[in-house]
Amino acid sequence: MKLVFNGHDEKYVVEQSLMNLFPCEKPVYEPIGPDDDAWAIVSLQETKGQCEVTVEIGYHGVTCTCRDCRPLSGSDFQQEGQRRYTVGACFYQAFTRVLERLSPEEQHRGSLKLPPWGMLTGVRPDKPIVRALAAGKTPEQARGELETLYFASPERSALALETGTMALRAARRLDSRDIDLYVGIPFCPTRCAYCSFVAQSVERSFALVPPYVKALINEIRAGGRMVQEQNLRPRAFYMGGGTPTTLTAQQMDAVLTALEESFDLSHCDEITVEAGRPDTITAEKLAVLKTHGVTRVSVNPQTMEDPVLRAIGRCHSAADIERAMELVNAYRFPHVNMDLIAGLPEDTPDGFRRSLDRCLAFGTDNITIHTLALKKGSRILMEGLTIPGPEEVSEMLDYAAPLLRSAGFAPYYLYRQKYMSGSFENIGWCKPDAQCWYNVDIMAEICSILSFGAAGSTKMVEPGTNHIERVFNVKYPKEYTERPEKCLSNQAAFAEFYQKYVY
Repeated sequence: MKLVFNGHDEKYVVEQSLMNLFPCEKPVYEPIGPDDDAWAIVSLQETKGQCEVTVEIGYHGVTCTCRDCRPLSGSDFQQEGQRRYTVGACFYQAFTRVLERLSPEEQHRGSLKLPPWGMLTGVRPDKPIVRALAAGKTPEQARGELETLYFASPERSALALETGTMALRAARRLDSRDIDLYVGIPFCPTRCAYCSFVAQSVERSFALVPPYVKALINEIRAGGRMVQEQNLRPRAFYMGGGTPTTLTAQQMDAVLTALEESFDLSHCDEITVEAGRPDTITAEKLAVLKTHGVTRVSVNPQTMEDPVLRAIGRCHSAADIERAMELVNAYRFPHVNMDLIAGLPEDTPDGFRRSLDRCLAFGTDNITIHTLALKKGSRILMEGLTIPGPEEVSEMLDYAAPLLRSAGFAPYYLYRQKYMSGSFENIGWCKPDAQCWYNVDIMAEICSILSFGAAGSTKMVEPGTNHIERVFNVKYPKEYTERPEKCLSNQAAFAEFYQKYVY
């Protein structure tokens, strides 16, 4: 779609809106010709504290125009947000007028429909709900704003109210110097077809693991000293990946021992470790986790269908998952999570139903339902693997929600990713008091996250504000082991942030 801007350069919000509303179109910045059948002119002008936006869209012979005018107030940062909102809202409303005038065949050809989250394109669509509730608005008012200001569907606004309420509950349990800890283990037995994370296959990089563990322990010990000096208090710990249980039992023991010796975990409500792949789970490793007081283990089959497991490159079967879950349950961890992905290659609505039914039969109290995101660099895109269409993915999700509710689960956090099938979302479901606070904290951005390991993303949050800063560890395991100064620099930035902004 050809895009023309007048009076502004809000490329990001327009491109995100285009991706959300016209999924088959890509932005093109060229003059509009008489024969072009997909274009938009987005104009903005400011007068007397008002932001007036006009959007004209031409699409396959249909042309519609929308105008929107909003006041500008507050700081420069706040006014920039108001401009972006007005541009996005006006573009969305122009799109709805185009959609109304297109035939069903033309809508289907362009994959055009009203997105369930309306004009919202970000990772955290329940943030407006959290802000409204924190400002003292009633749940009904918060829901109403999501529907009227952002055009979210009633079903999604109700979902956002549930997860937003949990986020507010999470925020109120935290003091200003509370933080979360994250340790990343960027190794997996094999690389899944949907994955684009920076993770090494252990089959190809086994020699990298011992030096990586040594460097990781050094970084954890340095971080522990910094946290103690700044009088910070860890409240949740999460070890993710990759697949943390690709480490040996001895390596896992060494990492968790360093954690315990470096940090005061007396106020840490939860210690979560992703056991991930069943082909990495052994009794010896689970015994180590149990000894170190791990409160939650996450087993992530993604599917219980053998043809789908083969299609995504897993070297295990559904029967292996069954055996791994029997072993995990035998150790009686307080909480167990399982992950499924709706929309995987070779999957069907019936196959997804069978997978979810089997996961519920294990008695787990925490289930995360992901929607497939088509990530650049994944084998799904690079090899053109066949995946279910948006209608089939919708059928999978429509089965999951009522079944989980009937089994005593409720949604407690959600997030979205780019290029998700059907523009849906990922939802964490749990039974009462089985929520993972780390997941809520990181998605609601209410708590600083001090990260360790390659590709670690450390997030610094000034309590009670939208002020967030980030620093990043180097991406690749080998480079990580060779550049410890980068980790120390990030920890110094973390300390400086707390000295400057948190009292």
